Amino acid sequence: QVQVVESGGGFVQAGGSLRLSCAASGRIFSSDTMGWYRQAPGKQRELVANINSGGSANYVDSVKGRFTISRDNGKNTVYLQMNSLKPEDTAVYYCNVRSYVINTNTWGQGTQVTVSS
Repeated sequence: QVQVVESGGGFVQAGGSLRLSCAASGRIFSSDTMGWYRQAPGKQRELVANINSGGSANYVDSVKGRFTISRDNGKNTVYLQMNSLKPEDTAVYYCNVRSYVINTNTWGQGTQVTVSS
């Protein structure tokens, strides 16, 4: 019912920047919450940031001031601008779309972000 495709991961040196994009398609509603999670080797998946339809965003403490989440409702796309990257940001980043209208929780396939020291 909902499909998401991520892009923008890669390899960067500490202090660098990357921008992740996630395009959603299918049964998308403006009320959906869109967000990014990440999972590092040997660790649990954690919320990085999410944003609701009104533009209100939440961030995990470790990325506050460095990462910015935004969304373009016309394009059903959510972005994650990551600045001042640190080696501890290395993980697979997953896009998530949560629909309260059709009660679905959709995950992308994940995109690798690697930050070297």
